[in-house]
Amino acid sequence: MTQKTTDPLIQLSGVNRNFTDGPAALREVSVTVGRGEAVAILGPSGSGKSTLLNMIAGLDRPDSGTVTVDGVRVDGLDETGAARYRRERIGMVFQFFHLLDDLTVLDNVLLPAELTGLGRAEARRRAHTLLETLGVAHHVRAHPGRLSGGERQRVAVARALMNRPPLLLADEPTGALDSASGADVAGLLRDLHADGQTVVLVTHDVRLAEETCTRTVRIVDGRIAADEPTARGRAARQAVTR
Repeated sequence: MTQKTTDPLIQLSGVNRNFTDGPAALREVSVTVGRGEAVAILGPSGSGKSTLLNMIAGLDRPDSGTVTVDGVRVDGLDETGAARYRRERIGMVFQFFHLLDDLTVLDNVLLPAELTGLGRAEARRRAHTLLETLGVAHHVRAHPGRLSGGERQRVAVARALMNRPPLLLADEPTGALDSASGADVAGLLRDLHADGQTVVLVTHDVRLAEETCTRTVRIVDGRIAADEPTARGRAARQAVTR
């Protein structure tokens, strides 16, 4: 199991975010995620967890505080810079997959590589390898609408990993799946982390967090209420100290 390193991949310091209506979405949030960690951001609806994810992804900016990911000051990027940052450093997986139904599985996975200008031969080789690794290579010519929810999420993960990003963000990745498919995707996230992928998972599902991550960060009313290891995280630490 991959351990947290001393090299931080994500650093948020004193982040505040206010919207016109209602209470502040984030209040003095400071958190660090090391390379190779799998961290779950837990909280009920309206707690601020999705806003925090958007800060890390460069989809939103704080009113104050700093957001640094992989050495990039994300809060200081303009729209062009933020788009380039997401292409090069972030892979995103969503609750409802966001696959393009008029494209085949292969073409969906190839999209990120086309945006970065990766050569077509290398892109196709990489896409086929990912689809094989994730167990959906036999659907390469199918359209997403013909796949199960769990299979579509595996294709979405392949697309997210296409440009080999240092960080994978997953926003309620099992929220639209039945229990069996959800368990399948949870296992996939666990395997990716074991192979060295840094994962930040946003969810309200405590069981999913415990099964896939080594650490949980709980948010309540825009503030970090707790930051603690999961049972997997504690077991990993004990294994290292033996």
